[in-house]
Amino acid sequence: MKSLYRRYRPLKLDDVVGQEQVTKPLKSALEKGRIAHAYLFVGPRGCGKTSVARILAHEVNGFKYELEDDYVDIIEIDGASNRGIDNIRELREKVTIAPSSGKYKVYIIDEVHMLTNEAFNALLKTLEEPPAHVIFIMATTNVYKVPVTIASRSQTYTFTLTSADVMLDYLRKICKQEGINITDEALSIVVKRGEGSFRDSLSLLDQISTLSNDEITRDLVISAFGLPKKEQISIILHDYATGDVAKIAASLKDILSVGIKPETLAEEIINNIIDEPKPELLPLLARLPDVKAPCPEAKLLVALTARAMTEPVSLKASRGVSNAPSAVSHHRSSAPDRFENNDSNFSVSDKTETIEPSGESGTATSKSDRVVHNDFDWDSFIDKVRGLSEAIYSQLVKTKYEYVDGTLNIYPMKNVVRNILARENNKRILVSAANGVKITIHEADESPSNEKKDEVLSRISGIMGGEVINDGGGSPF
Repeated sequence: MKSLYRRYRPLKLDDVVGQEQVTKPLKSALEKGRIAHAYLFVGPRGCGKTSVARILAHEVNGFKYELEDDYVDIIEIDGASNRGIDNIRELREKVTIAPSSGKYKVYIIDEVHMLTNEAFNALLKTLEEPPAHVIFIMATTNVYKVPVTIASRSQTYTFTLTSADVMLDYLRKICKQEGINITDEALSIVVKRGEGSFRDSLSLLDQISTLSNDEITRDLVISAFGLPKKEQISIILHDYATGDVAKIAASLKDILSVGIKPETLAEEIINNIIDEPKPELLPLLARLPDVKAPCPEAKLLVALTARAMTEPVSLKASRGVSNAPSAVSHHRSSAPDRFENNDSNFSVSDKTETIEPSGESGTATSKSDRVVHNDFDWDSFIDKVRGLSEAIYSQLVKTKYEYVDGTLNIYPMKNVVRNILARENNKRILVSAANGVKITIHEADESPSNEKKDEVLSRISGIMGGEVINDGGGSPF
């Protein structure tokens, strides 16, 4: 028995779903007899490029399209396997031969971007002066790899992934025709996993179609695909938001122990955040795509705990994290009151960078004019920074700080972050957001006065990108 994908492969342009921007102009061109000598079909995999190419090849010749047919005037070439100049030279020799039964000899070149430069140059000579009886239909997932000289001599049609609503409705109809009893919740998972590709979505539906003689439910599909349950993801995201490293580690251990891959879990968390975006979860979108071999489990753990481990201690306290130390209020010896400007080459000064508050004229204010606070609201500070510069804010949320004797001491985890914060324009933003408070930006190897330095762990942290910090909790697993 044929797979669902092959059984429901479109045989006419009218059968193609979700690509009206392509099928409508092609149908119009066929009706008017305005056939181009070269077409370039561009789009993601599984969206119908090859199917439409075959349909077009048959319709320009008036052939009836059957999946198993074999017309000598329709030649399919795999660009990945026939990418060399000798292959294209052979093609050029054969294009001069007239079609045997149709009006046109049609060459369908799939993955055309895989051709070598020499092969493209040879193909270009044919496209410049093509025989009247030859049509080229080229398909690619990477149009930027196709030379402009080739693309400019072709009519380009862009295919897109199908929307979730269109795909869901399409799969419902197929399930009705095939007698597949499945809930909408379960079918929605198939749609999401198919990512807008008809081929992938139908293959997944084929896979789960025999899961049950009764109704195929959401839980059955989740189990078959090896996916975490939505409740498990919600728990992990809640623990991430509250900075509970121990609970995150325990949840990960439970989920991964049943065979769910770290990459799959990371992908599902990403989808969940995109579906329901929250500001506190957005930093995860920058880290989770890196969860892949080698050591995907470790990368996933680091991604989910990095915020809790690098967040300023007062932020953890404000969320009510039980094991977070209290905000620093004791004395720390003042850093050197100097201003080193080394922005031209972004090198790190061997001295601590101190930013003096400025008056309206831009000159440093005297010590007697400085605003002195008994406490400092870090949350309000970084919120103000965010309103002025999202880029600086993204660096500050990865730093530690302490407020001592009227000075805000900032401790970046890496010197490259220190250099960013110490740039002239960025200094002005920091001072403005701090409402006149003196700011000292320390070097990356310095730590707040209340934090014990673990030299061995610091070296490991450097190797792993500065994400691993000793929180006293021992090994997460």
